[in-house]
Amino acid sequence: MSIELNTNDGHVTITNEVIATIAGGAAVECYGIVGMASKSQIRDGIAEILRKENYSRGVIVRQEDNHLHIDMYIIVSYGTKISEVAHNVQSQVKYTLSKTLGLEIDSVNIYIQGVRVAKD
Repeated sequence: MSIELNTNDGHVTITNEVIATIAGGAAVECYGIVGMASKSQIRDGIAEILRKENYSRGVIVRQEDNHLHIDMYIIVSYGTKISEVAHNVQSQVKYTLSKTLGLEIDSVNIYIQGVRVAKD
């Protein structure tokens, strides 16, 4: 699926993959995030940290009617307050997508897949 925008200059198509990549990039910049986890590994009970080129794999973009929802699977740093990290990620992702793509996000759902000691 994708989002179609008609502007004065022409027609713009934004795919869900682009939205997921931007959202994942915004999330890993937040304090307390060690990395993204792949949703497909949840079934196995293994939360593996994805490399930088795979940020979009830890993000699911859903479109329901005219509403946009984002599910993010993250791994947080040990010793951080999980509720604060999740709130910061939600705020940062909404802000980044609003400023870069001009999209209004209805919800950003955070799923904590693990806690790891961050390597300096």
